[in-house]
Amino acid sequence: MNIPIPLLDQLDSLACFNEAAFVAAHQLVPPTSIRLHPLKCSNVPLKDKIAVPWCSSAYYLPERPLFTADPFLHAGAYYVQEASSMFLDRVLQHLFPDPQNLRVLDLCAAPGGKSTLLAAHLSESSLLISNDVIRSRAAILEENMTRWGYSNTWVTSNDPRDFGRIAAYFDLIVVDAPCSGSGLFRKDERALNEWSEANVQLCSERQQRILADVLPALKKEGYLVYATCSYSAAEDEEVLDFLADHFDMASIAIPFEPEWGIERVLSSKHQMEGYRFFPDKVKGEGFFIAVLQKKEGTERFQYPRFRSTHLKKIAEQAHHLLAQQDYHCIENDRGLYSTIKAEHEPDFHLLREYVYLRRVGTLLGSPSAKEWIPEHDIALSIDVHPQLSYIELDLENALLYLKKDQFSLPEHISKGWHIVRYQGQGLGWIKALGNRLNNYLPKNWRIRMDIDFDALQ
Repeated sequence: MNIPIPLLDQLDSLACFNEAAFVAAHQLVPPTSIRLHPLKCSNVPLKDKIAVPWCSSAYYLPERPLFTADPFLHAGAYYVQEASSMFLDRVLQHLFPDPQNLRVLDLCAAPGGKSTLLAAHLSESSLLISNDVIRSRAAILEENMTRWGYSNTWVTSNDPRDFGRIAAYFDLIVVDAPCSGSGLFRKDERALNEWSEANVQLCSERQQRILADVLPALKKEGYLVYATCSYSAAEDEEVLDFLADHFDMASIAIPFEPEWGIERVLSSKHQMEGYRFFPDKVKGEGFFIAVLQKKEGTERFQYPRFRSTHLKKIAEQAHHLLAQQDYHCIENDRGLYSTIKAEHEPDFHLLREYVYLRRVGTLLGSPSAKEWIPEHDIALSIDVHPQLSYIELDLENALLYLKKDQFSLPEHISKGWHIVRYQGQGLGWIKALGNRLNNYLPKNWRIRMDIDFDALQ
């Protein structure tokens, strides 16, 4: 791998940089790491696991398995995430040891790694808005957040300036900004081929614009977490100096253990603190993260008045689906019904005035003349009712179900709706019709690759 000389020249100015070790690390296979779902992970087999030191629920795997052929992945029992980026967990533990009643925005959230991490940390009273402005990426984000199964995580697809109009609303904004991608060279050959000094400068200007547009939405004393997968100071330290120049922002130090190999860096102008991850020093990819606190603006957000749109009759029809009953039922623009926490209805009425709410709460489905037609969300929800009808499948049949192929069912299955599970984790719905069944796994969720079932034994 030929790392661009201009990048190496930039990094040579850092006292912590070792060019020979850095280049050598890029000849190695990237480590594989996963982060477990706190409520779904009990049966996930992990052989020879090694803990990621800065994230309590994350582990390195000795080799990269065929994740597509693992039903636990499709059930949302874990998330495959690059280890360096999981330092966000350390940040959250430090900033919010008791994360109650928070309003959090993950602005550039697709495909969902940081959002699923945030969701696992936040309390039920908190609300997470996961956003991606690109609709195709927002669709992937929605899919991953549905797998994670929390009702207090909503998905939007909006420009940062749309959120900026909701002044002083969020307690925490995470911006994992689009960048030149130099930290991903050994994982993504496209990032290496497309890297240039001109692109770094374009990214820096875009990052500054994104931050300036969204910062009005952060309340006074709220926190901004800024991150990139770039090594370039123009996208990292210089962006921190931009924030200090134009906004009243204080740098926040995050404690960590020296043996982790993370490098503490300071911006040249304002000495704003950040943390850089080099692949020759940590078991992970290139990454930069910093935490700032806003010192200007308004501390409290006042919700406008609203009239509740809670659909009590619909909630009564669908009450058998969820164990958690303290929710309000609302109708979305597709004629389907969702549940949200009752305490989050003011947020629903507020946010829909400013942003496109792609996914809100947990989709319930819709009633027909004879029955309730459940939505896929229910099968993956952490609040799914334990007394619903479940069918357990072995590995081969679970994968056949996920491929939407013919699979074997236990005998004497009653007519009606059943949730298909693998080792206790929901995968989706089927409807038994006597002599046949319908597989209600969404078409875009099905496994398309060929699987060698003999090799899985």
